[in-house]
Amino acid sequence: MRRISKLTRVAVGVASLALAATACGGTSSESGNGGDGESKGTKGLAIAYDIGGKGDQSFNDAAYAGLQKAEKEFGYKTADIEPTEGETDADKQQRLVSLAKQGYNPVIGVGYAYATAVKEAAEQYPDTTFGIVDDSTVQLKNVADLVFSEEQASYLAGVAAAKSTKTNVVGFVGGVDIPLIHKFQAGFEQGVKDTNSKAKVLTQYLTQTAEEGGFSSPDKGKSAAEGQIEKKADVVYAAAGLSGQGVIEAAAANKVWAIGVDSDQYKQEALAKYKDSILTSAMKDVAKAVYNLAKSVEDGKPETGIVRGDLKSGEVGLAVSNPTFKDDTKLQEALETAKEKIISGEIKVKTS
Repeated sequence: MRRISKLTRVAVGVASLALAATACGGTSSESGNGGDGESKGTKGLAIAYDIGGKGDQSFNDAAYAGLQKAEKEFGYKTADIEPTEGETDADKQQRLVSLAKQGYNPVIGVGYAYATAVKEAAEQYPDTTFGIVDDSTVQLKNVADLVFSEEQASYLAGVAAAKSTKTNVVGFVGGVDIPLIHKFQAGFEQGVKDTNSKAKVLTQYLTQTAEEGGFSSPDKGKSAAEGQIEKKADVVYAAAGLSGQGVIEAAAANKVWAIGVDSDQYKQEALAKYKDSILTSAMKDVAKAVYNLAKSVEDGKPETGIVRGDLKSGEVGLAVSNPTFKDDTKLQEALETAKEKIISGEIKVKTS
């Protein structure tokens, strides 16, 4: 049975959400059993997107998939809100506060950039459960820090790249030069080197800050990948959000392999014409983490503290949608061996 606070008992008009959205980010959608511009019934999960927003075929879309599952299963009203260009921590905080004030519970900030905003909003609304997805730990009693061992999936991506390269040159494209993306790079490079000591890893970061478009500029990703391909890279792994679409496009145009990230990009409709060039994707199950937090609130036992997804829990790993990848027996055996060694602790994957 859902435990409903006084806040969630309050019926709030959809118009108020639209008004708040005008000030601090556009409302992507608000669903549920509402009518006449009014919210009727319980309000549940709300998410506020990271840079790139919905439609990135990656990180944000995975969070939205979790919201959709919660909405369908629990039959309540949900909301998802887009970021705005050049927004500040104060803008993010206002967005989260607006959602909490309207009775949404839980409220999740998608991306490390929400750390300050989640902390401030959670302190203002201690009876609301907040979540933050990605490598950031707020550590408040009403906050779930939904983090992942991205380096472990990236290690497996490195094994796949090392086993698939014919030139002994592979590439890594990072969206923004920050510690979170360093985890992807470190795991990937280690996986490559442990598998093929002769292989060379070319590395490029698109920007120093997210505000410069490192996670939201497919053109930057495409240019970086083309530069690596010119240097004989025949497998390119991108950890760059929306910018990764440009990396995949460049790989397809040059008939080399791309490795996607976060979601199974082989299955993404927007990337369908490039899918035969997507070897695999290093996934983290953001959808499951978002859904699980919503379910914990629904069950009256909200998750709090650090909630980690890793290879052992099954919340990071490699996608197997591409038949060429899936049917490569030797490659799959190598990946399974590496996976078992990581889970057992025999292989300790670097994070920087």
